[in-house]
Amino acid sequence: MKKLCVFCGSSTNTAQKFLDLSIEVGELLAENKIDLIYGAGSIGLMGEMADAVLQNGGKVYGVIPEFMVPWEVCHQGLTNLQVVSTMHERKKIMYDMSDGFVALPGGLGTMDELCEILTWRQLDNHQKPIWILNFDGFYDGLIDHFKKLKEERFVSEAHFNLIQIKNSMSEIVKEFLETGKENELV
Repeated sequence: MKKLCVFCGSSTNTAQKFLDLSIEVGELLAENKIDLIYGAGSIGLMGEMADAVLQNGGKVYGVIPEFMVPWEVCHQGLTNLQVVSTMHERKKIMYDMSDGFVALPGGLGTMDELCEILTWRQLDNHQKPIWILNFDGFYDGLIDHFKKLKEERFVSEAHFNLIQIKNSMSEIVKEFLETGKENELV
């Protein structure tokens, strides 16, 4: 387990605590020699996280559709940058490159990526772990909605349990690394 895909916001208009979180996540990934896969933005949580990984000797792989390059101010200092044609191509490449997925705070794009990767797991298109980092209760409402989906039987118990919810990134990194060790033994 070497590459972790992180979904998060690119907004520059968010609370400092979220920007600080993304820096901590980047430092933690680099410290544990986990490569970052993400959407290639240089602003918001995306940019802060990528910069923290790079500044601490880690590797960052970004994938962005051509039409978004000017919007998200495409990061030019990455280990590897792929500019693709469509959002679907972006997500497919990010998913294929990654050994696991984490959702940090973010907006509609983050929700899209999280729900799509959960759906792909539900459909058995992959067996990679998926975490939600519920920093400062950010995802409480979404978690309650997922519970409601289960209660109303739109989502089975087994599929609900595909969603791993953690309150700290260090817990996620520990599980991610342990999952990698388990896979090496198989």
